[in-house]
Amino acid sequence: MEKIHPQYEARANILKAMGHPTRLFIIEALDEKERCVGELTEKIGSDVSTVSKHLSVLKNAGLVRDEKRGTSIFYSLCCPCVMDFIGCIETVLKTNAEKQMDIARCCGAKIPEA
Repeated sequence: MEKIHPQYEARANILKAMGHPTRLFIIEALDEKERCVGELTEKIGSDVSTVSKHLSVLKNAGLVRDEKRGTSIFYSLCCPCVMDFIGCIETVLKTNAEKQMDIARCCGAKIPEA
């Protein structure tokens, strides 16, 4: 078997960092505007410790950066183009749903047209 190129390992690490619903939510929230941990904690409805751990994973993957201002730390996206990738995921989800609807229609299911 061929050795996996380090480039694929690096890509997989970024995808792993994104591979949690809360972290995807954080990425989308930071795409809107920079936020401090308190804001994210309130939006997510979780405790500060959990949100901080998620932010640490995203930061270690190079997806977010932080900036200390006074007693607060603000987070922002390093590469807003990550939202293009999320848009691609949405396209895959839509395509898969459409295929499933087509299969259901072929099987006689009565599904209203959107």
